[in-house]
Amino acid sequence: MARGSKAKYTAKQKRMAAKIEKGYEARGTSEKTAAARAWATVNKATGGGMKGGSGSKAKVARRRPLVKAAAKKAARKRTAAQRSASARKAAATRKRNKPVRATRSGSKSTARRVAGRRATARRGSTSTRSRSGTARKSTRSVSKRGASTRRGSRGSRK
Repeated sequence: MARGSKAKYTAKQKRMAAKIEKGYEARGTSEKTAAARAWATVNKATGGGMKGGSGSKAKVARRRPLVKAAAKKAARKRTAAQRSASARKAAATRKRNKPVRATRSGSKSTARRVAGRRATARRGSTSTRSRSGTARKSTRSVSKRGASTRRGSRGSRK
């Protein structure tokens, strides 16, 4: 697509740009500069051309400016007392939910306990492995002697 092409922009975005451009021209800006600023404003507000294929960012771009505007409007309505109460509440929540940090020695003992559990789990699983390994060896030796049925079933399990 050619540079500067507006094919990916929706009709609404084009109308938006036209209106912004008229506003700039009314203030005495040249046509070229007004057009550039208008499209820059549309890009900033909507995230660029919203008509697109599979990788389209249309939904996200449509939602973004509205959410920002609503958040700003809500923030303006709040009084200083409300903001301060909210901050106190947030601080209390953070204090209450603060993770307990273990001391260095505490973390070592925890690490040792976990390592011990892992080692025990490994020991249990290796004894099972050794039994199954012995069974496999015996079937392999049998398969070498010529038991072709076992050989076919064991060969796929490797």
